[in-house]
Amino acid sequence: MVKFLLLVGIVITLNAGVYKTNCVVCHNKLPVSIDKYFYRYLLKYSSEKDVKKAMFHYLKYPKKEESVMAEAFISRFGVKDKSKLSNKELKKALKRYWNKYKVFGKLK
Repeated sequence: MVKFLLLVGIVITLNAGVYKTNCVVCHNKLPVSIDKYFYRYLLKYSSEKDVKKAMFHYLKYPKKEESVMAEAFISRFGVKDKSKLSNKELKKALKRYWNKYKVFGKLK
């Protein structure tokens, strides 16, 4: 049982690690908190599958026309640079991001 719990803890830490070291660090430098991006994607794309797919595509191929951020934000801060994460790492980070901010199952 102890080995199982240790393994689960390591997996959780590794999943959070990609997200924290590659996403949170950069977003902390911006005046808009990282959860605001999530809610904009959720409003536009609705489902977990569609949100993750849209975010994955944008992070791999960022374009002004595909951003969910307001024009004023893009004018001030520009378009995000292309992600340097591997597909696997990016999917892990998006999974962690989704689990952190999802509203489904949390509302009562």
